[in-house]
Amino acid sequence: MFKKNNISEKLLYEIWRESNFTKNIHTAANQEIEILDTGDSNKDLAGPDFLNVRITIDNIKYKGDIEIDTWHSDWKSHGHYLHNKYNKVILHLVLSNERFKPYVYTQDGRKVNSVCLFDLLNDDYKSAIRDAIKSERNNRGFAMPCAEYNNIVAQRDKLKFILELGVERFNRKEKRILGRLKEMIYLNQMNIREPIVRYDFGEEFRNKKFTTDEFNDPVIWQQLIYEMIFEALGYSKNKEMMGNLAKAVNLKFLYGLERTSNFKMVIESSLFSVSGIIEKNYKSLDEKTAEYLRTLTETWSAIKEKYDGAYFNNTKWHFFKLRPQNFPTIRIAGGSRIINRLMKDNLFEKIMLTFSNGERPKKIVTMLRDLLIVKADGFWRSHYVIGKDANVDIKYFVGLSRADEIIVNVILPILAVYFELFMNKDASRRVKHLYLNFHQKSSNQVVNQISDTLHLNDSNIKSVYSQGMIELFRNFCVKEKCLQCKIGKEVFQAEEEKTNYQS
Repeated sequence: MFKKNNISEKLLYEIWRESNFTKNIHTAANQEIEILDTGDSNKDLAGPDFLNVRITIDNIKYKGDIEIDTWHSDWKSHGHYLHNKYNKVILHLVLSNERFKPYVYTQDGRKVNSVCLFDLLNDDYKSAIRDAIKSERNNRGFAMPCAEYNNIVAQRDKLKFILELGVERFNRKEKRILGRLKEMIYLNQMNIREPIVRYDFGEEFRNKKFTTDEFNDPVIWQQLIYEMIFEALGYSKNKEMMGNLAKAVNLKFLYGLERTSNFKMVIESSLFSVSGIIEKNYKSLDEKTAEYLRTLTETWSAIKEKYDGAYFNNTKWHFFKLRPQNFPTIRIAGGSRIINRLMKDNLFEKIMLTFSNGERPKKIVTMLRDLLIVKADGFWRSHYVIGKDANVDIKYFVGLSRADEIIVNVILPILAVYFELFMNKDASRRVKHLYLNFHQKSSNQVVNQISDTLHLNDSNIKSVYSQGMIELFRNFCVKEKCLQCKIGKEVFQAEEEKTNYQS
């Protein structure tokens, strides 16, 4: 229904009732459609927009319902294809021709013609529709197909399913981590340099039995944390590039430079020089920027002969529609400080000790946050990009919110794998207990939307529920696997039974 759209119902209903089109309506197969009776407006909260409509398609008479959507994709995103209330639809009308397709399917599998009305409207209607569609496009977000109906599912049942998904998501991360560790061990043994574009590990790798001793190299664990933290710092848009940068400027290369003076600048220079994110030609620079670039260039010139890895292009990095605080320049700057902590301050050992020493959960959380939060310093404290000062100084390269994301998505699953591999059951149990009870100091748009739609109030504060909601959104909602989702299955089966009973 259009109650949640910016395009007013009055305008939509007027278009259909008047049917004052500039030319005859045809299906995509060029079958002519004649409107005999526009039917009755549906007064219920759900169901097709018009009932008891009579039309002809190629002179064959049809009586049924009409659904009008702004976008063709609304048929699925609004869950119409899952409701038998829409099984009597005989025509699907679409206002926008963007990504238009000529048909949809009902819940019982029947194929229904879709017709785009935009080109059939007079200029006044077109102008009004164009403005309304533009407004909706700017404000449009994903809507869960069960949004109008999931209140029939008990909150405890929703939370139980989301908890299961949160645990499942954690377990999958553990499998990914173990797989990546095996890859690193194998690639080191084969002396293959990363990042690699394509590599078939083959039967030898898949059949290889890894011993506990092979996982006993602290550098592979440091490299793993390095890569996963960089991916987390990259968010969705720069995740792959940050991960590839960590594989290119790897710890094996950096450990070869560990005794170089001003090692912090060595790390920073290596990352920015290899990333390609800083352009070479700048016409006019202030003294501070010129000095920073000169130091960066001179530092890299002194060490670059020891580097034999890949270089990247600045066009691969994304800045568009990112908050300046999340620009990859700031994230690389913050990441370089974390690398220094890994190499110089025994970061991984300190993280492990927080669990091995049996500290209380609240103290563990405080200690982990302190180890991961990075205060801003140096050139990037006052710049988001080269050539332009930030309006105000940047306080943190990695703040509390991002530190919590790293704890939940990187540190805890890595530690779970580590302690399980080395048979420290007590520490492994503490890790998973913390995951189940961790409360993040951050918000997530997807989590907030799912929580609101499912009427779960503040349950998203617990990280395991937040992770479960992300899992629900990515692997069920957007993939339209509603009938494989325990919430969706209960919702739509209940709706079908209700409709069958009423009829």
